Amino acid sequence: MRTGEELNGERRPAFTRRKFIYNVSAGIGAGLVLTSPLMSLATNIRSADDYTVGQVMDEFISEVPGGVLSPTVDTLKAGSRDTKITGIVTTMFATIAVIRNAIDLGANFIIAHEPTFYNHPDDTDWLKDDDVYKFKINLLNQHHIAIWRNHDYIHHMKPDGVTIGTLEQLDWRKYADKDTLNIITLPAVTLKELIHHAKSKLNIDRVRYVGDPLQKCTRVLFIPGAAGGRVQIDSIRQVKPDVLVCGEIQEWETAEYVRDALAKGDNLSLVVLGHIASEEPGSTYMLKWLSEKFPSIKATHVPSSNSLSFM
Repeated sequence: MRTGEELNGERRPAFTRRKFIYNVSAGIGAGLVLTSPLMSLATNIRSADDYTVGQVMDEFISEVPGGVLSPTVDTLKAGSRDTKITGIVTTMFATIAVIRNAIDLGANFIIAHEPTFYNHPDDTDWLKDDDVYKFKINLLNQHHIAIWRNHDYIHHMKPDGVTIGTLEQLDWRKYADKDTLNIITLPAVTLKELIHHAKSKLNIDRVRYVGDPLQKCTRVLFIPGAAGGRVQIDSIRQVKPDVLVCGEIQEWETAEYVRDALAKGDNLSLVVLGHIASEEPGSTYMLKWLSEKFPSIKATHVPSSNSLSFM
C-alpha cells in the first residue's frame, strides 16, 4: 500500500457512555489530534467513482462484531447512500469549516464521529427555522455532500478503534492491560510529567486537572469522551488508579469527588483533556481503514479542532 503525502483478579468495570454501553475490554472512545492539519491517504487501483456511500458504510459495519446495530445514532445526516464517491473526509465534527475543506478537496462524503446538528440523535425538527442550521444544510445540499456519523460502530470494534488510536498516539498502548485497554500501568512519573506528555502527544495547549503536580503516577484509568460522572466515579472505585485521564466532565461530579478523595488522603488525581482532543483518533483510525479497504478513494483527515478557546 502506498500512502500519499501529508497535507496539513480484579473486577473489570463496565463503562456506559450516553445510552450506548461499551464493554471495557473493548475500551472506550479516545482521541488524538494530528500534528499536521490535514492528512491524506490514497492509491490508484480502482476509480473512486466505482464506489457509493452505502458500499463504504456497509463494508465497515460488516467488520463490527454483531453487525447492524439498532437503535443507533450512526445514520446518514445528509446525502444519499447511492451517491458516487469523489473523495472522503474523516473528522470529529462535520463543522461548516470542515465542509468547506471537503468542498475544496473535491470530497463529497464526510465521515464524522460526533453529531452534525448539535444534539446526540441529530434531531432537526426543532432547528427547521434556525438560520445556522439552514445555512449548513443548504451548503451540504448545494454541493451534494453526504455525511455519515460513525460513532457506535467504531466503538463496537474489538478493540475499539478510537481507543487504539489514542493509545498509540500517546505511546501508551504497550502499557495497556491486554484485557482492559483503559487501564494503563506506566513507569512512575509525576502528574506534571504525565500532563506534559499528554499535551505534547495530543497537541493540546492546556488541560484542566485536580491534584498535586508532584504526585507520583503509575496506574492510569483512561476514559476518553463523555462517559459521565457516575461511570467515572464507579470506575475509580473499582480500578483504584493514581490518576483518571478523561475527555470531559460535569464539573459538579467527578472533579468534586476527586477533590474530596484528596482531602481524605487518597493518592488520586484527575486530568481533563477535552472531548475533542480525547476522541479525534477515531477519525485517523477511519483514514487508515479506508486506505486499506478502498485504496483508490482519496481520503483525507480534517481535524475539526476545539470549538473553545482559552485566554
